[in-house]
Amino acid sequence: MKYYIIAGEASGDLHASNLMKAILHKDQNTEFRFWGGDLMAKVASQKPVKHYKDLAFMGFLEVAMNLRTILKNIKICKEDIKKYQPDVLILIDYPGFNLRIAEYAKSLGIKVVYYISPQLWAWKEGRVETIKKYVDEMLVILPFEQDFYKKHHVNAHFVGHPLLDAISDLAPIDAENFKKENGLNDKEIIALLPGSRKQEVEKMLDLMLSVRSYFKDYQFVIAGAPSLTKDFYEKFVDDDVHFVSNKTYDLLRSSRAALVTSGTATLETALLNIPEIVCYRSSQISYEIAKRVVKNIKYISLVNLIMDKEVVKELIQKELNTENLVTELNSILDGEKRNEMLNNFELLREKLGGKGASEHAAEIIVNTK
Repeated sequence: MKYYIIAGEASGDLHASNLMKAILHKDQNTEFRFWGGDLMAKVASQKPVKHYKDLAFMGFLEVAMNLRTILKNIKICKEDIKKYQPDVLILIDYPGFNLRIAEYAKSLGIKVVYYISPQLWAWKEGRVETIKKYVDEMLVILPFEQDFYKKHHVNAHFVGHPLLDAISDLAPIDAENFKKENGLNDKEIIALLPGSRKQEVEKMLDLMLSVRSYFKDYQFVIAGAPSLTKDFYEKFVDDDVHFVSNKTYDLLRSSRAALVTSGTATLETALLNIPEIVCYRSSQISYEIAKRVVKNIKYISLVNLIMDKEVVKELIQKELNTENLVTELNSILDGEKRNEMLNNFELLREKLGGKGASEHAAEIIVNTK
């Protein structure tokens, strides 16, 4: 069958690439065409129609400023789907774009599968009606999402979380070897995951590194984003602040603790069993808008949302400051809070259902009639 896949960001590229591998195992006559990234390109042995780096506009202001580009990309995508005529359209999260494409594909009689639900339970719940009309199969990766859709009379399949697939396949790592191979010193590591966009990274790194004088027995190591060059990070690097690129999982597994900007990375860090502090700060305008449109949500990190309690500390806006970072980081480097967090991470993995999300999703997609 012919599959057209749309992933609009780095995490979507990862999950879509694993899904593509699973589809290839189940459908010997597979053809792919896709919007995504390098991981998908490696599986398909071809370039994406559009790379996610050209699509990823985050935040209300950034989307508004780039609306013309977004609308142009939607038009290109529609024309390309009509020309390609896939048997199945697979949408990976990225709702602002993908729900428009779902409606168009349905008008052409193409089967539409949504893998990794938009966070409609947090905001824009009205989009459920769009999904009812234009999506044939909804595949969700968070256990509470199945109940959310059931409430709205949508039959959603919980397939498990694909991050467990990616993490369970990792080979064991030796922290001392990792340090030597990457030019790090012998001190224990505190990993810094400041995000992926230039302005966000600069803001978050300044805040994260403000604690360094309080932790002289540790070295801080920045996880570089694929979208940013090594030169960009040089101004932050010195004897006890280092940088590694494209090795985030290995860095985390070699670390004592991590400071992580809110997003998928907070869940990845927890699943790798590394105690963390979740950090979030946006422009005050974006934050005030978000507060008014996000409803009935007590937490911003996926870890806390899934567990429905505060497992990891969230420092948001003004709470994200040097004093609070020092206090919380001290509490997870050693002691009772660290042990409690690690115990909760074990329960988190159990809640997410274990390995096999990509295989379960592929089985449903290949058998879509």
